[in-house]
This record gives sequence, C-alpha cells and structure tokens, in this order.
Amino acid sequence: MAASVQSAVQSVDWKSAEMAAKRKSRYAAEGRLKIYGLVAIAIALGFLAFLLTSLTYTGHKAFTQSMVTIELDLSAAGVDKNKVMDADWRKITREALLVYGGDIPRRDQKQYFSMFTDQAAYLVRDEVIADPSKLIGKQSFTVPLSDPADQFAKGEINRDTPEDQRRISNKQIEYFDAMVAKGVISRPFNWGLIFNSDSRFPELAGLAGAIAGSFWSLAVCLAISLPTGIAAAIYLEEFAPKNRWTDLIEVNINNLAAVPSIIFGLLGLAVFLGWFGLPRSAPLVGGLVLSLMTLPTLIITTRNSLKSVPSSIREAALGVGASKHEAIFHHILPLAMPAVMTGTIISLARALGETAPLLLIGMNAFITSEPGGVMDAATALPTQIYIWADSPERGFVARTSAAILVLLGFLIVMNGIAIYLRQRFERRW
Repeated sequence: MAASVQSAVQSVDWKSAEMAAKRKSRYAAEGRLKIYGLVAIAIALGFLAFLLTSLTYTGHKAFTQSMVTIELDLSAAGVDKNKVMDADWRKITREALLVYGGDIPRRDQKQYFSMFTDQAAYLVRDEVIADPSKLIGKQSFTVPLSDPADQFAKGEINRDTPEDQRRISNKQIEYFDAMVAKGVISRPFNWGLIFNSDSRFPELAGLAGAIAGSFWSLAVCLAISLPTGIAAAIYLEEFAPKNRWTDLIEVNINNLAAVPSIIFGLLGLAVFLGWFGLPRSAPLVGGLVLSLMTLPTLIITTRNSLKSVPSSIREAALGVGASKHEAIFHHILPLAMPAVMTGTIISLARALGETAPLLLIGMNAFITSEPGGVMDAATALPTQIYIWADSPERGFVARTSAAILVLLGFLIVMNGIAIYLRQRFERRW
C-alpha cells in the first residue's frame, strides 16, 4: 500500500500547468479566508467604535454642569452659627440670585427662579454646615442651573426655536444672557455625577449610591463565590470519584453556566426574598444572586486551571512523601492561582454588568442616599442606568450615556487587571 502511494506521488508532475493551477487556487482560497477574517474584525471594531462614539457624543455633556456663582454675607444676614438649620435659607439664596436679575417684577420671579435648581437653598445650607468658616464675611457659592437652563447653556436648546416649542422662555433667555455678560455662569467638571446620589432633578443626580451598591453587592458575591467555587473545583477535580453521579454534577454545572441571568433573579426572588424574608433592594440579596450566577463559571475556570498544572508536579510532591491535600494546597493550587484570580475578576466583571437579576429583587428603587452596608436599600450601576433611561427629563438622556461610560470604565479596568495578573504571574509549561 505504501509503495503504491509513493509510486503515485512520484508519478505526479508537480511542475505541470495543472498542478500550478491547483496551487494558485489553494493560495487564492487562503487569501480569501484571510480577507474574510480581516473584514469580520473590521466590522466588529466598526460597531465598537460606533457604540463608543455614540455614547461619548451623547454623554460627554453630562460630565460638565452649568453653574451660577453667587455672593453671600451670612454674618450680615444674621445667620447664627448655633442655629444654622433654623435660618431662612430659601429667602437668603433668592435674594442673592435676584442681584443678577435686576429689578424683576414679582409676576416674573417664578420664571427667573425656575432657572436655578430647586434645591439651591439646601445646597448652600449643606455647604455652610460642612465649612462653618463660610459664615464669616462675604463668601462665594456655586449653585447649579436647572435642567432646562443647563440644556440651553450646552446648546441642546436652540434659541431660534419658537418659544412655545422649547422649555425655556424668551425672558429666561434674556436673564441667562445677562448673567453670562456679568461673568457668573461657568461650566466646571460635574463632580456631582460621581459623588452625588440619585435625585429627581437631573442637575443634581449622581452615581455615588449606585457605585456603593455595586461595591457591596460584588463584595458579598466575592466572599461567597470565591471560596465556594475553589473548594467545589478542588473536590471535583482532585477527590471526587469518576462515576455517573459526578458526571451528572459536571453536566449540570456546565448547563448552569449557560442559564440566562434572569432565571437566577427569579430564583433569588423566590428563595431569598420569599422564603428567607431578606430585605428587598439590599446588596446582600444582590450579592447572593450574583454569586449563584458566577459560581458555575468560577468552578469551570478553576478546574481548568488545576488541569493546566503538569501532573509531574503532583507526582513529585507525592513521591517525596506529601499527602494529597499537601500536594494540592502547597504546590498545585499556588501554581494555578493566577489563572483562578483572572477567572474570578472576569466573573465579577460580568456580574457588575448584570441588570435583569437585580431588577427582579428590587434594586431599581429610588434611593437618595448611599448604602452604609449590605442590609441597606441600594441600587447598582446597571439598574441606575435603567432608571435614568426610563426618566422623561431630557437631562437624564446625557446622564444615561455618561453612566454607561462610567460602567464601561469599571469593566475595562477590571479586565485590564485580569490581563495584567495573567501575564505577570502565569506559568507556561
């Protein structure tokens, strides 16, 4: 048989025109395959670029906030440092704002004051409470403009649009132009987007509560899924007998890794809220649900990491007298730990972006303060984006895109850490 094959090969004229045509056809097919791959990559990168460009174009204006600077002499206004809460802050703030409006008739003052956030008086009060030195002498305070005025300042509202078709009147435009001429309007970086909690007023709404809620949820998820996942993987890989029961367990773990996340949300709603009676909207419940979702992936990743360690290391440890658990915990697991940590971070990054399970357990409530622990009511970054996307105010459109960019930033950082750990500590055999 071998002789006949060798004879057939030798009888082929490799320099003939027929063979040259076949080689050319094969090379052409290979070239087309490369082109198809490059086109696929270009399309994927194009969609990614379109997504990021669209989000940046829509959300970049939310990273700045139009502010008006007012001058207050609180000592002259008679504010007692021992009775700060009793002062008429609304009156004090409005009198300072009227300085820039001039002699405004009483019937027009409602339009004028609506150009500034409705919470201006409380913002000034809280700033004074945080820094009592502002009670002495003339001090400067910055107050955010209301959402319509802020949109107008950012060019989202065209002054040439008929008055009945825009959210800001001609008189308000005159007042705004007068304040611009006096140099009291500014657009600094909107730190409130990061350090404020949620609010019904777009100019004051921020992500601090959602970031804290995501942190507590991921902390609970990590505390449960990491030790449980590693222990389960070690048992299945190193100790469990190979029979139909372990095969059934492995099949179910693989299937759970592909279950839609909303199913885990339904499970958390029925078990943690229904049977156990845990508080709704709490990061504890969110972390428990996310840990159920990440456990299958973490178990599979850890098992693959343990398999990647050469068997010679295990055999050498056992050969010098180490017990099985000593070989695992002193030799195999430390060598597999970089890959385990990489898989853990990637699993947490996936959990950070999950929305459906958190919606089902109520982490989409309107929360105006940061959670102080795992039992306090909270939202998370994905659910906060969902809440803002469902809000009718125009100012939340830009804030929704900005929140998505913040979430993408966290995901990129977490994946970057995973890549660094893999490249820094991974052993190649």
